[in-house]
Amino acid sequence: MVGAGFAGVECVRRLERMLSPAEADVTLVTPFAYQLYLPLLPQVASGVLTPQSIAISLRRSKKYRTRIIPGGAIGVDLKAKVCLIRTITDRIVDEPYDYIVLAPGSITRTFDIPGLTEHAFGMKTLAEAAYIRDHVITQLDLADASDDPTERASRLQFVVVGGGYAGTETAACLQRLTHAAVKRYPRLDPALIKWHLIDIAPKLMPELGDKLGRSAQEDLRRRGIEISLGVSIAKAGPEEVTFTDGRVVPTRTLIWTAGVVASPLIATLGAETVKGRLAVDADMCLPGHDGVFALGDAAAVPDLAKDDGAVCPPTAQHAMRQGRRVAENVIAALRHQPMRRYEHKDLGLVVDLGGADAVAKPLGVELHGVPAQAVARGYHLGALRTNVAKTRVITNWLLNAVAGDDFVRTGFQARKPAKLKDFEYTDAYMTTEQVKEHVEKTRASSS
Repeated sequence: MVGAGFAGVECVRRLERMLSPAEADVTLVTPFAYQLYLPLLPQVASGVLTPQSIAISLRRSKKYRTRIIPGGAIGVDLKAKVCLIRTITDRIVDEPYDYIVLAPGSITRTFDIPGLTEHAFGMKTLAEAAYIRDHVITQLDLADASDDPTERASRLQFVVVGGGYAGTETAACLQRLTHAAVKRYPRLDPALIKWHLIDIAPKLMPELGDKLGRSAQEDLRRRGIEISLGVSIAKAGPEEVTFTDGRVVPTRTLIWTAGVVASPLIATLGAETVKGRLAVDADMCLPGHDGVFALGDAAAVPDLAKDDGAVCPPTAQHAMRQGRRVAENVIAALRHQPMRRYEHKDLGLVVDLGGADAVAKPLGVELHGVPAQAVARGYHLGALRTNVAKTRVITNWLLNAVAGDDFVRTGFQARKPAKLKDFEYTDAYMTTEQVKEHVEKTRASSS
């Protein structure tokens, strides 16, 4: 099993429950022995939740018997049935397999924009969320200490790119952080703090529909967030960002959340892809390769609920259900039974904007405000895998609501800032040719 996201963990847990130890050995490849609950990442960045509250340990299961290899898959030789793994100590391990389930997830989608990867932050990992919180509070500290109005202006303006769920929730949650924190800085004028949310699309979160999309925009604009649609970044520098409409915004904080692409691991397979995602059948098998399954963000799983050849979007809702179905299909393959296709019924969408602000569309019912917030938080609690995680999140929510935040920097903000390129590790993967060459050399040396 490659990947410990929603799809991978759901698959492993079902395999552990349904397979006896004598039937199969289960191995999981992941850099970290936890499942990250990504939808609540913006609340970690804003300090509402602690990092460990959404990092769900993989070793708490009572049926836990999976062997975890701490590292990342960097290549797969489908013919030789070998997965190449770079461990966290930078050692390359060849792991043979009979069946492989590929759920390596996705990475932040970037474009060839000058200065983007050097000066932007991402919002895809737990480390990035914790780091961004430190960085934002650092900007307030440094602006408060500065007597230079130009420096203050650049430190107190923040730009978030991406009008999807991740970008919108990130901007909303962090704006609440700075709005509350500035009260502790009597030398700072709150009017100087400006948040910009921009997206090249004509609508904010178009999946919500026009009515809820407008409601979300009105909530954000009421709180002082400037929303610019049909706009992206032309270039990024250490102290300013240039928009495609010509505006130059002085800022030290550029957060990039403009979508995701499949893990670079998929490119090492030499198999057919659909917009970078591995092309699989409805049973999530890779055509022409026995024992290879793929799902989640990295796979183009046909969406049988639609008739236009669509594929399932990269959401947690799909990933979890696909994980369960793939586990059942792996077991069916082991026991020489027929496999089943993945079909689903959409449960709806929730967007938590912080405080009492939220929009939701459960089962097609449009909600706004407190009812939507109740649905959003109820959904997240239901999706969290363990009771320990649910308890931690509820406790954090209650404590934050009652006591607020202390706005403490934890020290992640080093003298040399870490940016988007420092968290993605996209240079760790091999090419298809390098994978085959490595496997052939290893086999030759062992024979």
